[in-house]
Amino acid sequence: MADQEETKPVLKEKTGLSGWAHRKAVGYNAAKEDMSPTPDQLKGTKAPEEYQRLVVPSKLPDSEYPLIDNDPHFKRVVGYMRPSDALVGAGMAGLTPFSLALMERVSPSYAGAGGYKSVLRVSWMVGLVAGGMMAYTRSNLRFYGHSENAREVEMDMREMVTKAKKGLPLYGESTMTEYMQGVAARNSRYSGLFMFAMPWFNFVNHNQHGVDTAKYYQQAERELEAERVDREGGAVLS
Repeated sequence: MADQEETKPVLKEKTGLSGWAHRKAVGYNAAKEDMSPTPDQLKGTKAPEEYQRLVVPSKLPDSEYPLIDNDPHFKRVVGYMRPSDALVGAGMAGLTPFSLALMERVSPSYAGAGGYKSVLRVSWMVGLVAGGMMAYTRSNLRFYGHSENAREVEMDMREMVTKAKKGLPLYGESTMTEYMQGVAARNSRYSGLFMFAMPWFNFVNHNQHGVDTAKYYQQAERELEAERVDREGGAVLS
């Protein structure tokens, strides 16, 4: 009994627990030690640096239109805008000051010329930001396939095939590691769906955009082969 009482404080110091919790911890640690692989079992296994990182594919949108890019770069979204996007954005930009002027006419605030002009300038700034966000969102949603995007699909194919034929990175050069590119992609993927609450843009060149890039290289090979045939007059390779 004396020996058991002397060992209790020692066991408590090892686990920091006592009673039932201590017994569970000791049993769990013993089980872990029993399940630990022996040196013989570890022979022939790969070193940690040889393991490949598991890449979980991003979720595909349920849409009748094809996905172009689930995390398009800011420059691509602006460059792919349609004239209709600019018109809608301009209308949204003018809606705020027009509404303010209409309310001032219906129910004057009697704030004076100086006060009214200051508020009107602020309304113009709010309208411009809202109009730009509206135009950007309309263009961004076409990359996700949420609206008709036949024009954008053709533009995307043309842009990527041109880069593939020149041997350039499809989505621009990046100095970040594969892991950091994945972090950047996950931070802004499908961010356009929440643009009304938190404007969030992608300014990073990364290689994770939710599409199979093999189609670009296959089309580039077909075009290069067709150009070779036209130049040399030979047969097309299958």
